[in-house]
Amino acid sequence: MENAFTVVIKSVLGKHFGQNAETVFEHSPLIQYLNRKMKSANRGSKARGSFANIYAVYVLVEDYIEKGFHEGGDYASYEGAIYKKLFARQREMPFGAKLQNHALNNRLNSEFENWFPSLNLVPISRLAESERYWINKSLLTVNVGETEFNIAKSVIEIIEEYISTKKESFNMFLQACQDMQALTIDKDSKAESFINDQLAPNVDARLFEIVSYSILKYHYHDQKIFWGYEFKLESLQEENLVLYKTGRTNANDGGIDFVMKPLGRFFQVTETLDFKKYFLDIEKLQKYPLTFVIKSEDSIEVLLKRIEDDALKFYSAKAVVKKYMSYMEELINIPVLKERFGQAIKAGYLDNILTEAINQSKVEFNFNDVESEGD
Repeated sequence: MENAFTVVIKSVLGKHFGQNAETVFEHSPLIQYLNRKMKSANRGSKARGSFANIYAVYVLVEDYIEKGFHEGGDYASYEGAIYKKLFARQREMPFGAKLQNHALNNRLNSEFENWFPSLNLVPISRLAESERYWINKSLLTVNVGETEFNIAKSVIEIIEEYISTKKESFNMFLQACQDMQALTIDKDSKAESFINDQLAPNVDARLFEIVSYSILKYHYHDQKIFWGYEFKLESLQEENLVLYKTGRTNANDGGIDFVMKPLGRFFQVTETLDFKKYFLDIEKLQKYPLTFVIKSEDSIEVLLKRIEDDALKFYSAKAVVKKYMSYMEELINIPVLKERFGQAIKAGYLDNILTEAINQSKVEFNFNDVESEGD
């Protein structure tokens, strides 16, 4: 399976293995795994960035090289890499500051097994008692005829190319936001065009979520409700609607990307039209109503019909589908976001939306001023 980043992977392999590069690419499960994980690398990809499992590979292969095993030695007798050092190394890498230990402990192995079930092997071995870890050495060698090639250094270089590509894409976005924010009032149309450009089916999923949140936050900003605990007019409280982002875009948040106070509305951002994803999110929240922000230019009517039609093909009972569909409180598509963006601009919130997008991007991508300038 090739993607936009495959050419970069093959270029790295070409530098290391020359005419044997294509064979190494085709016969290395680890390279194939990275190729699949790195499909989001190029700017404009629909896929989210993927770092946790990739960094688990990186830190273990890096340890393998630092100990000289790529040049020889009995790796099977190696006492193993220390968990604390591996974990600390992951977190000091770009985009890694908030990574958890799941990839090292289970997720990489689990995903690898799912993708390559016939291999009957996993990338990581570990001893929980001693907190020692090893990379599966067999994944770092590829036999071409009678020649055995060690791909350890290639793996490191491929991952570094991936990081570089992602950093360039995100830096470009942040710089563009900052440039637009600096425009004079006479050039607001350029800033408006920039935000609108991020509302497209082919933009990076994280950027779409950030811009969607920034727009919706200021769409609801001036809307007010009156509420209270007693049936007395004088006891009612006046409160503006406030939209909060629950965390990073790839967080395991149970299906909640934004939450609105004080109404308690939940928002989930998605780019898929697979009805199973929508119904699963509803199930995870015990059938609490959800508003879905969908990265699609199709009309709301078309989106609802497609979701419902696909679900009806799967479920035999119409009542089941009808019940699930009733939990979709609202669908917000790209045209609705653009309309609400226009309303926010008229209300004078263009600069606020840009500032929010910048701040959320820095949180999302673990950027700070030093990293942006020096990396």
